[in-house]
Amino acid sequence: MRIAQVAPLAEAVPPKLYGGTERVVSWLTEELVRQGQDVTLFASGDSRSNARLVPVVPQALRLSGIRDHIASTLVMLDEVRRRADEFDIIHFHVDMLQFPMFEEIFFKCVTTMHGRLDLPDFHPIHQVFPGMPLVSISDHQRLPMPPVNWASTIHHGLPRDLYRFGSGAGGYLAFLGRIAPEKRPDRAIEIAKRSGIPLKIAAKVDAVDRDYFATTIEPLLDHPLIDFIGEIDDARKGDFLAGASALLFPIDWPEPFGLVMIEAMASGTPVIAWREGSVPEVIDHGVSGLIVSSLEEAVEAVGRIDRLDRRAVRDRFERRFTVSRMAADYVETFERLLHQRRSQPAPERLLSTVVPPAYHEAAGLMPGGGENQPHSA
Repeated sequence: MRIAQVAPLAEAVPPKLYGGTERVVSWLTEELVRQGQDVTLFASGDSRSNARLVPVVPQALRLSGIRDHIASTLVMLDEVRRRADEFDIIHFHVDMLQFPMFEEIFFKCVTTMHGRLDLPDFHPIHQVFPGMPLVSISDHQRLPMPPVNWASTIHHGLPRDLYRFGSGAGGYLAFLGRIAPEKRPDRAIEIAKRSGIPLKIAAKVDAVDRDYFATTIEPLLDHPLIDFIGEIDDARKGDFLAGASALLFPIDWPEPFGLVMIEAMASGTPVIAWREGSVPEVIDHGVSGLIVSSLEEAVEAVGRIDRLDRRAVRDRFERRFTVSRMAADYVETFERLLHQRRSQPAPERLLSTVVPPAYHEAAGLMPGGGENQPHSA
């Protein structure tokens, strides 16, 4: 099968440091190549892949200091569209700009939705272009969406030997990922202080979250139990997770998947996670971790975490979250879409020349006349 993988341009594929979506794109691309698929990767020029690489920009845009990625993404999509006949399937990992450009060939397209879908911002384009086949990364991620063309739910997977199994001999709790209000590092700090167990925080601070870090998190770091490491690469991440007695995942938002949970599981490290978003789909309560709903429950879970068998945690990873399983799920979805879409007419577009009513509702605008109606040119 000739497959195009269209990656975001924010980070390289794979990313040098933080970057969940680009990391998943890399794992999937390399596994598809290993399985004998003919894969072309559209990504930044500093990406590394065994696929045929089409370098759209010289360097990942975040590292280049470019904040608005729309122009570069549109250039990439134009290149993909001009070369569309070269591919059996075009697999997008970018949000929505491709929808109007590829409407005539939706039968050979699929878009994986990597982000949160509970905000109404993107709903209008899904209502106008309902034919794009979509893949969700958890069943929970789908819930807020309007009626769309869901093709599959495919949980993420990572290479079986990427992280080594660890005993948790470091005796510390781990927080890994990103400093942001929805990730609740403040909860992790409080859990460590109440339980008396050291906490190591390996996390990046995006520009948008610097004020939050400075005003809310930084004042909490001056404590003997708390060690703020900062952003780490994959080489350090393996040792970091393997040495932890547990990963804290105290989120306060509808997490679409939570890649760090399966990274911890691959190291045999159990996860203590809030019952939000995808967590109940990823964590087998009492086996690969403990699911909680409050600080009190989380502190109590820390006291019970050593009762979980780290070998059983690793076994759940191998059974559910390897890249070979993920790639097989995508290939099955690609083949099914090609068969179905070639034999069915494309779904009719909704209100193709006017703004859909849902946009008015989402924007707080009146659907009829009046001063709240959008002006026409």
